[in-house]
Amino acid sequence: MTRTNGRNVVVVGTQWGDEGKGKLVDWLTESAQGVVRFQGGHNAGHTLVINGVKTALHLIPSGIMRPGVKCYIGNGVVLSPTKLLEEIEGLEKAGVQVRDRLRISEACPLILPLHAVLDVAREAAREQHGSEKIGTTGRGIGPAYEDKIARRALRAQDLKHPERFATKLRELLDLYNYVLLGYLGSAKLNFSDTLTPYLKDGALQFDPIFDEAMRQAEHVVPMLADVSRELNEAHKNGANLLFEGAQGTLLDVDHGTYPYVTSSNCVAGNAAAGSGVGPGMLHYILGITKAYCTRVGGGPFPTELDWETPGTPGYHMSTVGAEKGVTTGRSRRCGWFDAALLKRSAQVNGLSGLCITKLDVLDGLDELQLCVGYELDGERVDILPLGADDIARCQPIYETLEGWSESTVGVTDYARLPVNARLYLQRIEHATGVPIHLISTSPDRDHTIMMRHPFLD
Repeated sequence: MTRTNGRNVVVVGTQWGDEGKGKLVDWLTESAQGVVRFQGGHNAGHTLVINGVKTALHLIPSGIMRPGVKCYIGNGVVLSPTKLLEEIEGLEKAGVQVRDRLRISEACPLILPLHAVLDVAREAAREQHGSEKIGTTGRGIGPAYEDKIARRALRAQDLKHPERFATKLRELLDLYNYVLLGYLGSAKLNFSDTLTPYLKDGALQFDPIFDEAMRQAEHVVPMLADVSRELNEAHKNGANLLFEGAQGTLLDVDHGTYPYVTSSNCVAGNAAAGSGVGPGMLHYILGITKAYCTRVGGGPFPTELDWETPGTPGYHMSTVGAEKGVTTGRSRRCGWFDAALLKRSAQVNGLSGLCITKLDVLDGLDELQLCVGYELDGERVDILPLGADDIARCQPIYETLEGWSESTVGVTDYARLPVNARLYLQRIEHATGVPIHLISTSPDRDHTIMMRHPFLD
């Protein structure tokens, strides 16, 4: 193996998010000079544990924890100035330099309070009408992407032009208030204390939203940049770049369990479109995969277990794995590893290799089940179908494997893993058709087994 310059790696989640991407991105940044976010917003939740200290990031790339690493927020990200500045201030209090290392694309659509208000009102309306909730974080991500696609979004570059910003904002508020008052009945809804300052009798108010945005502009505008150009220049100069995905493949708006999905493309190919680099610059795709499955919010989950009853494997995963969402605090649903699901992820991402996280959570289980396909309408299928309706009718087909009693916590040498743990990993490789190149054995950055380094040839 030889170390290369100008090699670029994409890290994507292969399940429903929460796979442990943040730790791996942070670990890989010792070989990278730049880390790039290319989709999603502050609905991401990346927890890093470095020397026993836990740090949660929602918007800023995980590479910010490495001194000297440049961090980029690409055009595919929807940007909340409020949350960005909150995160920066929190990191600065912890002694992390941010502003001189963070570059933000001018083309990022902005998330403003109006987007969060619409998000919350929609979920409340769905609940009132007896419809199943989508499971949105309520942070305005979806409405911001809708504005982008409808070509009415306020973008980061508009912060540099107050008059232009004001004109666009007034037009947006006219539309939003029409929907909120006339269709969603916002006058009768209760909103959080963080949103009520922007509302009066259920209607969004121009002045508080505009004034806050202009105050934030003073801090955000100095960090704006032509990120596409800077990334291409960095590559030409031999920099290694790491592209950090948020959420997971099965939450992708095109390829996930639609409609129980996020509003962006989470797959590896979007790293190019969401940051402004050519697809030929993406050299290696690392799929992050839990040793079992979890999901937050609604939507089908073929291998879901009872994760609330003590003594069950699902409860073991939930408690030992500390399965609560970083962003929402919601408990994650837990279930067995799904190789048929992983085959879909491998297909749409073009995975070069897998990183298995949370292997240590399975320590102490006598028996493991591994889903290798489904029964669907009387037929056997070996890959996850498209869309929630078909997936909800899938009955998993399991193989049974022996568990292990030995501890894998902190193991950094593959040969020191219990025999049954190695057999489990080998079966995952065989069933998914993707080689395992990395294994994480605890949340700590250094507790990682490396068979092949993504930044090495």
